[in-house]
Amino acid sequence: MKIQFLGATRTVTGSRFLLKEDKTSILVDCGLFQGRKEWRQRNWEPFPVDPRSIDAAFLTHAHIDHSGYLPRLYQEGFRGPVYCTAGTAALLDILLRDSAHLQEEEAAYANKKGYSRHRPALPLYTTQDAECVLQQVRNVEFGAPRAFGPFTATFSSAGHILGSAFISIAAHGRKILFSGDVGRYDAEVTNPPSDMPETDVLLLESTYGNRSHDHEGTEQTLARIINTTYHRCGVVLAPAFSVGRCQTLLYYIRKLEESGAIPRRPVYIDSPMAVDATEIYVEHARDPNIRIPLSTDPEHCAIKCSEAHFVRTREESLRLNSLEGSCIIISANGMATGGRVLHHLRRLLPSPKHTVLFVGYQAEGTRGRALVDGTKMIKIHGQYVDVNARIESVDHFSAHADANDLITWVCTAPRPPQTIYLVHGEPDAQEVLASRLKADVFANVVIPDYREEFDV
Repeated sequence: MKIQFLGATRTVTGSRFLLKEDKTSILVDCGLFQGRKEWRQRNWEPFPVDPRSIDAAFLTHAHIDHSGYLPRLYQEGFRGPVYCTAGTAALLDILLRDSAHLQEEEAAYANKKGYSRHRPALPLYTTQDAECVLQQVRNVEFGAPRAFGPFTATFSSAGHILGSAFISIAAHGRKILFSGDVGRYDAEVTNPPSDMPETDVLLLESTYGNRSHDHEGTEQTLARIINTTYHRCGVVLAPAFSVGRCQTLLYYIRKLEESGAIPRRPVYIDSPMAVDATEIYVEHARDPNIRIPLSTDPEHCAIKCSEAHFVRTREESLRLNSLEGSCIIISANGMATGGRVLHHLRRLLPSPKHTVLFVGYQAEGTRGRALVDGTKMIKIHGQYVDVNARIESVDHFSAHADANDLITWVCTAPRPPQTIYLVHGEPDAQEVLASRLKADVFANVVIPDYREEFDV
């Protein structure tokens, strides 16, 4: 087998891995690049191989950095099946349509305001592209081997979000495992990842390869941030990805309300996709990744707050601008690279009474990272905005395994992999994790470069 790394090399975005054997080519994950301009530019460049030569795609989960390039791949000629779990398929249906809509919306806004250097600004892909590639999605059951050409793929729960899986692929007696995004062992919303099966080669995510999550005081920290903002009569704005992070945050807000740690105030979920995703979580309550009770009855659903208001339309979103009093607004996306959260940031950042609360990893080159790093001015929709609001970051809500979790997970395998390729991480995190893996697991560890190819 040969593998080529077409993304997520020395960065956390754009997961795309091409596996070739016996003239059959499959793509494992097909994500968008986000963050720094040089990375985002890769979305617009011709795909490194002819998309028509790719026979199938296999997805670990639905997050856009793992799936969001699919409509563009279709636009460029890909016509193969897309294999994923039922939970991932359900989420893809809303994520890809929403991503396409945002691409079209941002292009239209750029043309209206004239801040794009391109005349006219065009979307990366259209809603029609998304709808067409969704017709190619095929469901795969957890634990049920799926044969495709010389390959046999098996999906196992990764404990990251609804539907998430790591994928073991075998061909001619060799096995390669794609971790996708690995979940945590101490999460309250999701179950731990399934044990790792025996594999010769492992592609391992490394998002938090140099960090350990703070396991103490998470609820107290969240309560403090909310209460101090309420005391200032301010708004807590939480940029959060619509799938996974939003539901986790809702779970903790409900828990704090029920314990009396915070007062019951309105919680606005300003993202049509987050609204739909929350409903899908309830519909797929038996997914092996999910740990908490979910129900259509709000009284018995762990992610439904008593004062939750789900905002779907643009008009409803605009009405939030005229709200008086304290509240929480959860809006996509989580790294503030696009979506409705940008309008809320532009309105709330100049005032010191408000708080912007980040609840997940902020990739290099994103607005979220700039705000967490302390920038005093940020560019939104072509205009610079003063940053006077309080900026808080609580990484315990992350659905990614930390360094200790990753080592623990790798050690569940019957024997160590012969070779581990570190992907989906920034260089510092990868170097630290590589040292630990060499010492603790005794494996050969490689940090691949973009477009690098290996025989496996």
